[in-house]
Amino acid sequence: QAETRGLELLELFGLKDRAQHKPNQLSGGEQQRVAIARALINNPSIILADEPSGNLDSENASALHQLFVSLRDNFQQTFVIVTHNEHLAKTSDRVVTMKDGLIV
Repeated sequence: QAETRGLELLELFGLKDRAQHKPNQLSGGEQQRVAIARALINNPSIILADEPSGNLDSENASALHQLFVSLRDNFQQTFVIVTHNEHLAKTSDRVVTMKDGLIV
């Protein structure tokens, strides 16, 4: 069951054909997407993500943002995301801004 779920997530992230590759055979962006898939494998109700699209190109970052929105809407999963990406922040239900270590 876990293997099936893992392959489903890899397919969602466009990595199904890379399932048998070792981490050192993946690009930085591919490694980032695998890390996110690993975080989602058990369908957690809350996902903490620190710069989840930081190492992704704009196309994959946009796809990841849409996936987060879909998971939020369809599976009622909560995402707490730290990001400098204004586009991702704008898709959020709530934005908390920090400046110089303080919430503003």
